[in-house]
Amino acid sequence: MEILELTATALAEQVRSKQLSAVEVARAYLARIAELDPILHAYITVDADGALEAARAIDARLARGEDVGALAGVPIALKDIFVTRGLRTTCGSRILADWVPPYEGMPSARLRAAGAVVLGKANMDEFAMGSSNENSAFGACRNPWDIERVPGGSSGGSAAAVAARLCLGALGTDTGGSIRQPAALCGAVGIKPTYGRVSRYGVIAFASSLDQVGPLARTTEDAAALLEVIAGHDPLDATSLPQPVGRYREACRRGVRGLRIGVPAEYFAAGLDPEIEGAVRAAIDELVGQGAELVEISLPHTKYAIATYYLLCTAEASSNLARYDGVRFGMRAARPQDLGDLYSRTRHDGFGPEVKRRIILGTFALSAGYYDAYYAKGQRVRTLIRQDFSQAFERCDAIVVPTSPITAFKLGERLDDPLQMYLADIYTISCNLAGLPGLSLPCGFSSQGLPIGLQVLGRPLGEEQVFAVAGAYEQAHDWHRRVPEVRR
Repeated sequence: MEILELTATALAEQVRSKQLSAVEVARAYLARIAELDPILHAYITVDADGALEAARAIDARLARGEDVGALAGVPIALKDIFVTRGLRTTCGSRILADWVPPYEGMPSARLRAAGAVVLGKANMDEFAMGSSNENSAFGACRNPWDIERVPGGSSGGSAAAVAARLCLGALGTDTGGSIRQPAALCGAVGIKPTYGRVSRYGVIAFASSLDQVGPLARTTEDAAALLEVIAGHDPLDATSLPQPVGRYREACRRGVRGLRIGVPAEYFAAGLDPEIEGAVRAAIDELVGQGAELVEISLPHTKYAIATYYLLCTAEASSNLARYDGVRFGMRAARPQDLGDLYSRTRHDGFGPEVKRRIILGTFALSAGYYDAYYAKGQRVRTLIRQDFSQAFERCDAIVVPTSPITAFKLGERLDDPLQMYLADIYTISCNLAGLPGLSLPCGFSSQGLPIGLQVLGRPLGEEQVFAVAGAYEQAHDWHRRVPEVRR
């Protein structure tokens, strides 16, 4: 089998057994990037020298008989929100365009320690604010299934790179669906773990009560293998959970016999593309056919999720992004007249339109006299949404719903309509508000040849059951084996 066709787990085994060298693998993927990334623009920075150096080090350690880790030689892309020592980290923004961090974040450090080879930094919406990747200051990424369409966002570069074989796995972040939505639009597998399951040390903050790190891959087992490496307690992250990491790879092969699958009516309402509804309902039938029990449930406060999310996330973003003032790091306006002029011109020149819009909205929500009316009220509604899920999980073991109400839309189609853009996240946001694990995997293609995503939600720290449901469905179909033919 050719190098580019191997799964991450199979490739790592071949590298460990010396059937393949890590250098061979890195060169194969760098050649693929050189061929296709000028079309897709999935990467902001390609670190060819760093990747080859890391690959040579792995081969040298293997030659000495050392254990190089579970991801030996697996080529990885990192969303450009992950801080990487000595490698430019932009967060998709002009304000950090030339920032080279002095330290390594925990998720990427754990990948490197497990033998993964970092190929570069993937394209993204600026500060993870977007659902299409069109808010990147470095130019939009394109969907490999149709380059006139978006890959989703904000981890669009990570999803496109995985789908187009420009890497074997990737890390993204998910604040309101930014791993699962692009995974659905590009035909990849992506999981947002339970809030606190993966350390965010060295991950640039957007909305701190919602942000979470997770992997994207071609198969559920590859995603599980990546999550097993990056998950686990980290004393450097105050939100990190101390519970032991699950056996996610093993869970992919457990099957669903006897599991209760919850299906909420609120996720199949008006606005859902009929082709997507058909594919998701067929997937549910498949799971029932394998022995799962269908349970109808209700999540009645879902209708408030979009409003709640965009109130809370903008408020937290306005606080987090206040650190970009031209004083400490990143862009600094030239020859400022005073401190106010430095702040104003640095942020005016450094931030893009969507980031400015969200900072303004969030600053208003947090302004004197409005906190109780907006942010505090949003938190109360968030509690109701979380209680909906708690009650639902008393009757079911996992919930199965669509990932996105639509397939990939045309580039530029929604740029002038922020509300329509925000509605692309309608099925993913509640999961973040409740802090739950959620996974998207392919469950079909539209009549236009565009991928459709199936979303599996679990109770807090219920990643094993999420992988069990996803793995059972994936083994019955070959959607994940299809490869896009990238056309200019």
